[in-house]
Amino acid sequence: MADKKILVVDDDVKTVELVKLYLERDDYQVLTAYDGIEALRLAREGCPDLIVLDLMLPDIDGLEVCRTLRCESDVPIIMLTAKTTDQDKLTGLDIGADDYVTKPFSPKELVARIRAVLRRLPGERGPEEIKVGGLSMDFTKHEAWFASRPLNLTSVEFKILWTLVKEPGRVFTRADLIEQALGYDFEGFDRTIDVHVLNIRRKLEPDPSHPRYIKTVYGVGYKFVGGEQ
Repeated sequence: MADKKILVVDDDVKTVELVKLYLERDDYQVLTAYDGIEALRLAREGCPDLIVLDLMLPDIDGLEVCRTLRCESDVPIIMLTAKTTDQDKLTGLDIGADDYVTKPFSPKELVARIRAVLRRLPGERGPEEIKVGGLSMDFTKHEAWFASRPLNLTSVEFKILWTLVKEPGRVFTRADLIEQALGYDFEGFDRTIDVHVLNIRRKLEPDPSHPRYIKTVYGVGYKFVGGEQ
């Protein structure tokens, strides 16, 4: 998603710079605004793919900015605010926000939420079906077969395998796979992924103790190699 453009709106300069730093590390283009008027101008002229929007802004508050933008476009909006009550969250979501992050916040979690929202956009998920070697996967049915044999994967196992197979050769960290398969708010241990990968290997690999398809990259994570030796 390196070509995606994010508009970050907050009246606190340090917050804007922190979010910008983390987004640019992930190769996003970043626009910044510090008040509601500038936010509306950049949203209209800059054509961002997603907006991170504070609620408490000078000139025009974030709720009004969100309400105005919803009348003009369906650009995804993640609200980032110190308002933490359930009613605040419900109000933000009711007027069209796609997600709601409260301060103080983790920049890593915010970036994960941004990725999650962007993946829901049309065309971002990728193909509906994948076939590589003897493996076939159908995303809409959540079904996988190897050499015409159903693998009977759980939902989490399917998501992990789908993530790996979509980008063969790419090494995914356990954190990457947790985000893709379990969600950014998963509160378990990252070694949970190891258990799921072991179960996938038992269903997929001819010899799970010497895997041909899902390789371990020690100290990093896992990659799918399509059966190459």
